[in-house]
Amino acid sequence: MNILLTGGTGYIGSHTATVLAQQGHHVVLFDNLSNSSEAVVGQLARILGAAPIFVRGDVCDEALLARTLRDHAIEAVIHFAGLKAVGESVEKPLDYFCNNVQGTLCLLQAMRAGGVRTLVFSSSATVYGEPQSLPLDERHPTRAVNPYGRSKLHIEEILSDLAASDPAWRLACLRYFNPVGAHDSGLIGESPRGVPNNLMPYVVQVAAGQRAELSVFGNDYPTPDGTGVRDYIHVMDLAEGHAAALGFLAGHPGWHAINLGTGRGHSVLELVRAFEQASGRPVPYRIQPRRPGDVAACYADPAKARRDLGWTAARTLEDMCRSAWKYQQGAAVA
Repeated sequence: MNILLTGGTGYIGSHTATVLAQQGHHVVLFDNLSNSSEAVVGQLARILGAAPIFVRGDVCDEALLARTLRDHAIEAVIHFAGLKAVGESVEKPLDYFCNNVQGTLCLLQAMRAGGVRTLVFSSSATVYGEPQSLPLDERHPTRAVNPYGRSKLHIEEILSDLAASDPAWRLACLRYFNPVGAHDSGLIGESPRGVPNNLMPYVVQVAAGQRAELSVFGNDYPTPDGTGVRDYIHVMDLAEGHAAALGFLAGHPGWHAINLGTGRGHSVLELVRAFEQASGRPVPYRIQPRRPGDVAACYADPAKARRDLGWTAARTLEDMCRSAWKYQQGAAVA
C-alpha cells in the first residue's frame, strides 16, 4: 500500500515509517520541518536500506497535498502533523487551531478530491480532560480543557461528521497517552527543540548533564509516592498500533476512536528511578509546587485496541528508558 505520513519526519511519524516500510508498504513523508529535521530521512535510510520519499510542505498547502496524493498514488494517510505543546497552546490558541484544525481540513479536502478515503488520525488522551474515572476507556466523556486538546477534539468531531455523511470513509482516531523511548537502532528518537515539554526528554537531558536538575511538580498527590502517574507507552508499540489500525480499517468503514496505552500508570519518580538504572547516571530533581491543570493520575483502558486491532503494548518501562538513553548517546556522538 502507498501511505502518506504527514509530519512524517517527526518523532512518532518517523518510527511509524520504519514499521510500515518493514511490512512492505511504500511510505511518503510530508513535513514542513518546523519541529524536525530532514536528517531523519537519512537515518531512516540507514535503518531501512533505502530512503523513503520526502516531500517538504505544510499541511495548510492543499494544492501541494493534492499533488502529492496524486503523484505517489496514495491509498491511505496517517496524519501526524500538528502542534502539540499544551502550555504553548494556551499562549497561542490561534496558531493551534489554524495549524491543527485548518491543516486537517486542507488534508481532507485534498483527500476527497483525490478519492482517498482512509485516514488514521493522531489524536490524544487530552480529549478526555480531567479523568472522572480510571482507567480511561473510549466511553469516557470528552471534555478537553486546553486549546491543544480542543483542537484534537474538534478534528475528531469533524471526522465523525464526515464518516456520517459518506459511508466510503474509513477513519480511526488513535488517542495516545504518553509516548516515550526510541528505535532499537538508536538512530531515531525524540529530539525536541528548545526546552522539552515532556518528562522523558527532560530526564534524558539531566542524565546527560545538559540540564542541572529535573523539576518535579507536586509530591502530594493521592498516588503511591505523591507524584503524578501517567501511562507511558514505547514509541515503537505506538508505531505498531498505527499499522494495526490501517489493517483494521480495511475491513471496517466508518469512524472509530481507540486508545493506545499500556493500561498501567507509572509515577514521575518511578520513571526517574528506572532511567537512573538504565543509564547508570543520576537524575537530580527538585520538588516544585503543583502546576495548574495537572491531574493526579491518567492511564488507559486499552481493551478496545486489543479486541479490535489485535494490538497490545509489549515493551516495558525499562525498555523505554534503555532505548531513550541509547538514542541520547548516539546523538551526543553525532
